[in-house]
Amino acid sequence: MKQQPLFLAVLTLGVLGVVSPATAAEKTTYPVVFAHGLGGFDDILGYDYWGDDYGTFVGDPCNELFETSCNSGLNSGQRAFAAAVPPVQSSDVRGLDLANDVEGFMATAGSSYVNLVGHSQGGIDVRKAARVLRERKGYTVVKALVSVSSPHRGSPVAKYILDLGPGITSVLDALFRFYGDVVYAPGNDGYAAVKALIYNDADANDGKTTGAKAFNIANPINASYASHYASLITAQQGLSVNPALFVVREFLFDIDGDGACADDCDNDGAGGKGDGNRSEQDDDGLVGINSQQMGYRLRYTERLGSDLIAQDSALGYVSNINAPSALQSTSMSSVINQDHLDVIGLGPDTFSEMEFYAAIIDYIAKVD
Repeated sequence: MKQQPLFLAVLTLGVLGVVSPATAAEKTTYPVVFAHGLGGFDDILGYDYWGDDYGTFVGDPCNELFETSCNSGLNSGQRAFAAAVPPVQSSDVRGLDLANDVEGFMATAGSSYVNLVGHSQGGIDVRKAARVLRERKGYTVVKALVSVSSPHRGSPVAKYILDLGPGITSVLDALFRFYGDVVYAPGNDGYAAVKALIYNDADANDGKTTGAKAFNIANPINASYASHYASLITAQQGLSVNPALFVVREFLFDIDGDGACADDCDNDGAGGKGDGNRSEQDDDGLVGINSQQMGYRLRYTERLGSDLIAQDSALGYVSNINAPSALQSTSMSSVINQDHLDVIGLGPDTFSEMEFYAAIIDYIAKVD
């Protein structure tokens, strides 16, 4: 018998079930819109924000003949968009702009509903957008709302920047504004951004209430705003952390982000407190684990064929963002061993953004 070429042999084995090809994520009923974090736009620091290490959009399905720059883990009919809002602003401003973007995407897709995925501050923006869309449309527009590495109860890094003093902080603000105005449009505000990313009101005497605590009250988890809320939590330490975050941790400060307490009990800018041990894996370089859970905590599992995201039922549901339980604030259960930037393709790392976001889309497909 004449020997078959290798590729025919592999194909035959696949047909017989001996070799299992990767399973594509289930297609969502409604489009998915990705919302970037602080400093993001089409890219962050020169890297595609919602791309893998090669700059391919994680939401791009392989739906064209011979297409290779795409996410092979997605259903070919998957619809996904990447939003762009002011890179450096408060979530009140960014969330409103995001709602405008989402309406445009809905019109393009011919859809009355949408799913939202936000990374970092984008995971906060999506809650404002969901509320605005509900108020505009008169019905619950957002089916699933998922945050990744988001400082729902503030970030100590924002507090650190504010505490540097007017001289240094004003210089940073000027740089933030310049960067945002160049890559997006005028209207960026570094002060507004960092004030929004600490837990408490930054200045009781300025006539404007800021901070995550007040934002969470105004933009709560509410079934009339979004039908389903869930979050993915990240933490990493040591040399695996992105070099920029490693420098911050080693020479400036190390977030102690796995203690439980009502409000910001150690005045570090984040709701909760530390447990007194700063050298453990309790943050992702920018956000502590006690700030990241919103709604259901999700567990990410890497598997041969296709990765899986499912609910971690043991930790329960965070319905009041300002009041997670002690277990939800301190548990390392289902925490993804990646830093704040790994999950958006800003390496060096071996993390597969394509597989990760395909798993997120597959999860959304099961709840939207």
